[in-house]
Amino acid sequence: MPQATRDIKRRIKSVRNTRKVTKAMEMVAAAKMRKAVSNVLATRSYSRLAWELVRNLARRTDSQYHPLLEKRDQIKKIGMVLITSNRGLCGGFNNQIINRVAKYIRQQKEEVGIEADLVIMGKKGREAMFKQGHTVIAEFKKLDITNMIHEIRPLSNLIINDYLERKYDKVMIAYTDFVSTLVQKPRILELLPIESKVEDEYLGQAKIGDLKVEQPAETKLQSTELEYLFEPSPDEVLSELFPRLLEMQIYQAILESDASEHSSRMVAMRNASDAAADMIDDLTLMFNKARQALITAELADISGGRIAME
Repeated sequence: MPQATRDIKRRIKSVRNTRKVTKAMEMVAAAKMRKAVSNVLATRSYSRLAWELVRNLARRTDSQYHPLLEKRDQIKKIGMVLITSNRGLCGGFNNQIINRVAKYIRQQKEEVGIEADLVIMGKKGREAMFKQGHTVIAEFKKLDITNMIHEIRPLSNLIINDYLERKYDKVMIAYTDFVSTLVQKPRILELLPIESKVEDEYLGQAKIGDLKVEQPAETKLQSTELEYLFEPSPDEVLSELFPRLLEMQIYQAILESDASEHSSRMVAMRNASDAAADMIDDLTLMFNKARQALITAELADISGGRIAME
């Protein structure tokens, strides 16, 4: 019996130490989450308006003015940008987007015979895609928090240049869309070729504890007929405009993924801390019962000895 109580005390100490670690990780993730959410909300409206401008230009501008407007008659190969995290301990954040991308690639190959190459940002995505046998042509360093757009410029330059060189007929980007602290949705968007189709709108708000930040529910340009005047020429304007606005969409996707990652990790560590607290309560109750049984057994031995001496 003394051995049992020592084992329980050792387990309680171990769980308490684990809870300290998970609590510290929760606090770190919460601090990073607030910074990441602040970044994503600061650029979300601009990003949506910029993409609506691109679609309007694609609808009303002749494809001869820029190769990014050219519609490919046949899709033979897809370039897929996958954004994940470098580390785990963030719930289902990585598995959800990785599984969705793997399913999309498998469907494209089986149904229409289209191959896909992957450009990875995040170690977890690289490990999973290599393990599943997919083709990874490039990997870029994933920062904990992306602050400046120039940090992702090598990635955007690679995919735009590969598309212009006709290595790919379509370019997609897969990331996790930040809806709220508790809700993040994996999403795959088509970047190239530039289409005029309407995409799903963001839900328009994000909650962080007691903080609630409202965003405009509708960020699209007015549907009135617009006439675009290019100065000095359409070629010069579009050659500068399209790459920068596409870069903005990639930057926004990475910001959304940053906010989703740190939110998922904070919630996962909070759940782990709560589970550790429940386990400590159960072990403490078990320890008290074992100690009480030991005391009762000792009292019974004393009483039995006394009776035997009488």
